[in-house]
Amino acid sequence: MIEKPDQRLRLNLRQLEVFVATAHAGSTRGAAGRVSRSQSAASAALAELEAALGVPLFDRVGRRLLLNENGRALLPRASTVLEHATELQTLFAGEHATPLHVAASFTIGEYLLPGLVAEWTRAHPRSRVRLRIANTSEVIEAVAAFTVDVGFIEGPQTHPDLMVRPWRQDELVIVAAPDHPLAARVATHRQLADATWILREPESGTRQATDSWLMAHLDRLDVGFELGSTEAIKRLVAAGAGLGCLSLQAVAQSLEEGRLVALRTRLPKAVRRLAVVTHRHRALGRTAAEFVGHCTTGAAPTV
Repeated sequence: MIEKPDQRLRLNLRQLEVFVATAHAGSTRGAAGRVSRSQSAASAALAELEAALGVPLFDRVGRRLLLNENGRALLPRASTVLEHATELQTLFAGEHATPLHVAASFTIGEYLLPGLVAEWTRAHPRSRVRLRIANTSEVIEAVAAFTVDVGFIEGPQTHPDLMVRPWRQDELVIVAAPDHPLAARVATHRQLADATWILREPESGTRQATDSWLMAHLDRLDVGFELGSTEAIKRLVAAGAGLGCLSLQAVAQSLEEGRLVALRTRLPKAVRRLAVVTHRHRALGRTAAEFVGHCTTGAAPTV
């Protein structure tokens, strides 16, 4: 008689939950707090999982647990299983009861997504959207590390584990204070090169697009200030400290109110593509997929 291999399920959701939490926290102690268990219970669950799979999932470096090759292969699959399990658990609690974790770069998170999120929550009152706003590099890292379900970015960066899909168009504009010497004229390339600029930090998608646009036409760029806040740049520009280069979405209200003016130049129009970022090894859950669809067809302004 030929014995069939043991096909009984040896894994459980508790083990996978502890594994994912440990991957993010770097220790079973940190994971225990995330899953509301004692450290000993978390350690035991992780040991049971490794025994069931027959391979170690972490390299032990001092007190830190770092994902090894096996762990990196398991993480996206475990995250997907837990997401689907959460959806099953809340299936009869109401539509879209699963929390949605979103990361967005500053321009998108501060000026485009709020209206779309408001529309989404009005249509799905039980849906909770947790929005993290950071620069493009940090958004990409968050999606790659499975700490968020989906990201929205404005820069050309990518990652081998991510899929980047075009989303919307955006236009960059050069802004100045109304009383700036260049505000009442068509600025030449030489005048732009001689001006002081107030720009976002290098890791910002807006900064990368700005550098790509301006440096293609100007022989130099005098960056007097690098700031991590769009609002701070707008205030400093309005005070006459220099020129700024920002998304039209970010400065539209300031232009309308007369606190800033859009500089006229001989430069070509600068249009860039905003994008949606997802992990290629993790299928979007129902809530995340429907939210992305809502943002794609929603009524947020486009350029």
